[in-house]
Amino acid sequence: MLAQRVCVSDFEDEAQRVLPKAVYDYYRSGADQQDTLADNVAAFSRWCLRPRVLRDVSTVDMRVSVLGHTLSMPVCVSATAMQRMAHPDGETATARACKAVGTGMMLSSWATSTIEEVMSATTASPGGAGVLWLQLYIYKDRAVTLSLVWRAEEAGYTAIFVTVDTPYLGRRLADVRNRFKLPPHLSMPNFSSSALTFSEGNYGDDSGLAVYVSRSIDPSICWDDIDWLKKHTRLPVILKGILNGEDAVQAVQCGVDGILVSNHGARQLDGVPATLDVLEEVVEAVQGHCDVFMDGGIRRGTDVLKALALGAKAVFVGRPVLWGLACQGKEGVVEILELLKEELRLAMALSGNTSSRVCYCL
Repeated sequence: MLAQRVCVSDFEDEAQRVLPKAVYDYYRSGADQQDTLADNVAAFSRWCLRPRVLRDVSTVDMRVSVLGHTLSMPVCVSATAMQRMAHPDGETATARACKAVGTGMMLSSWATSTIEEVMSATTASPGGAGVLWLQLYIYKDRAVTLSLVWRAEEAGYTAIFVTVDTPYLGRRLADVRNRFKLPPHLSMPNFSSSALTFSEGNYGDDSGLAVYVSRSIDPSICWDDIDWLKKHTRLPVILKGILNGEDAVQAVQCGVDGILVSNHGARQLDGVPATLDVLEEVVEAVQGHCDVFMDGGIRRGTDVLKALALGAKAVFVGRPVLWGLACQGKEGVVEILELLKEELRLAMALSGNTSSRVCYCL
């Protein structure tokens, strides 16, 4: 009988036991020496909560409005690629879990389920469609890029998160050692071309995904491409991968609808700041002109509370969701999300906060 899972690390320990090594390494690893990977988590320990008492916390409201949707909590699911490596139901299980908990999910362009499949998974149960957003890379072939956007619009996705920190793939040593590529029974089916499905090909001795990115993703993208994208979609556009105030100001000048402070789970450039450490700078730079979100290193409810107190509208979690998915499919993801929700509720109450929309505790 498995031990009771009472925190995120329990899920990761179990996931490491059940996943093939190359898959666990792909999900778990960061770039180069993984200093930023460790610092994303450690950053939360550098901030202390200052609880207020005698505040009547008998009722705690964690609801928040994110991109026009009222969610049950300010914790959303970030884009993580190739989820069917973790569980046969992959992204469809995650989407169903998010709907059950009442939060939103960002679907990776590199999903092992189609845009349409994932939306259909949420509409199969009562209550209407789930809240889904598409994560987007800008491909060298702009027609491929726009086809993803337009399919997402047609399927009922309600925002586009554009990844802006990946002109090339960061050097992930575990993936190089493992010569990482998708298992032969899986592909990235949002693409019709065999060259883009990542299901076959000779990638040599390198990480297959690094080779794929160098062949497919456009390293020349610039601010003009954000203007181009906004002209071709009616959906809100959020930039994912901003790490400083200067870029945040330029993003506002481009008219973006939001910023996701992110270092790509520490998988791109090692040695950059932890996302929590630059969150306040970005919030101050945008001066309320757009919402600011954050991902990276969140493992417990107190982490969420600290991010909210520093100005994040909501946070996004990636790896913990994968660990839940690997452990028990949809139910494992539900368990992870409910765990974070309950931890956040308790942290809010013990710090004297009754609404996730206004958190002052640092």
